[in-house]
Amino acid sequence: MQSSPHICVLGTGFGALATVRALRKQDPNVAITVIAARPEFHYLPSIIWIPSGLRRAQDLVVPLAPFFERMGVRYVKADVTGLSDGGRTVLTSAGEVRNDALVIATGGRFIRKLPGIEHAITPCEGIAAAEQIRDRVRAMAGGSIALGFAGNPQEPQSMRGGPIFEFLFGLDAQLRREGRRDKFELTFFSPAAEPGARLGPGVVQHLLAEMARRGIHTHLGHPLVRLESDKVVTQGGEIASDLTLFMPGLTGNLWFDNAPLLRSPGGLVQADAHCRVPGLPGVYVVGDSGSFPGPEWMPKQAHMAELQAKAAAPNLLADLRGDVCNATFEAELACIVDALDSGTLVYRTPTRHFMLPPLRALHWAKRAFEWNYLRQLR
Repeated sequence: MQSSPHICVLGTGFGALATVRALRKQDPNVAITVIAARPEFHYLPSIIWIPSGLRRAQDLVVPLAPFFERMGVRYVKADVTGLSDGGRTVLTSAGEVRNDALVIATGGRFIRKLPGIEHAITPCEGIAAAEQIRDRVRAMAGGSIALGFAGNPQEPQSMRGGPIFEFLFGLDAQLRREGRRDKFELTFFSPAAEPGARLGPGVVQHLLAEMARRGIHTHLGHPLVRLESDKVVTQGGEIASDLTLFMPGLTGNLWFDNAPLLRSPGGLVQADAHCRVPGLPGVYVVGDSGSFPGPEWMPKQAHMAELQAKAAAPNLLADLRGDVCNATFEAELACIVDALDSGTLVYRTPTRHFMLPPLRALHWAKRAFEWNYLRQLR
């Protein structure tokens, strides 16, 4: 009797879990193994609320053992270190794992090449970074805080600026609530003259107008030179900063260097419109790990990773059956830029674009989405 095909999914983020769900929905019998360093899901979109105390680490960490049991998934606790045999063998810190098909969903890696970047906190590196921001702000009697982001020059899609806007507006609202805003100078910086342009027409102007309304300074369009413990140095001048939050561009994971993967100019895993990795049959990629065909504004966000997972799953299962399936996905940017007490909705596809101005209801909508997503995992 022939055994069921064995699929390996690398990672425990949005893209990986969406892939597991999609595979199991379409095939209740296929064997699935998840390989990741921790059997937990970290809900990173809500770390923006940690500095204010609205969320704690324990609110955003979900043990995945119940999810794995419901999905009939085997879990291997290990760090991925590479691939061999054309992707049929996953090399890990716990040994080799064979597979009949593979989905890479291990996220991206922030480019830490800017001189002095050790003086900055990169918020989206995880919950611990958000807690560090919380503790630093609590300890400050006043001073200057600079927040900014940059991209990967070789990969226009590999930019994550949205959370910086949220930390910026969230800190402004938090300090006002605490009656301390007048003791702080907030500055937003970016080497781009129009940061956030990928969100769509009119959004940049709205965000900059909101900064002006809140008394937030801007320093835009000047290439970054270095970061120091008390300043951000650009080719257009210096920004005083007692606390710097900086989000660099994304590139590929270090273990990609030990794998026969086709790489994009920016260092990500090259993918086609069906999430297949060219030249490696049975190997797929979803989420931040991949470089996909599409518009430059296609976001690196959880929603996009889930859309890619829903395309990868039927294609992979069809490949295993020897059938033809070329499911694809549409580039879709959907986000609520939260400001702690309100939110701005931005939506964009190749054919549609709209924005809803700040509404308190949108803040609650973002919280409702979080609640529902984590409820499904728990």
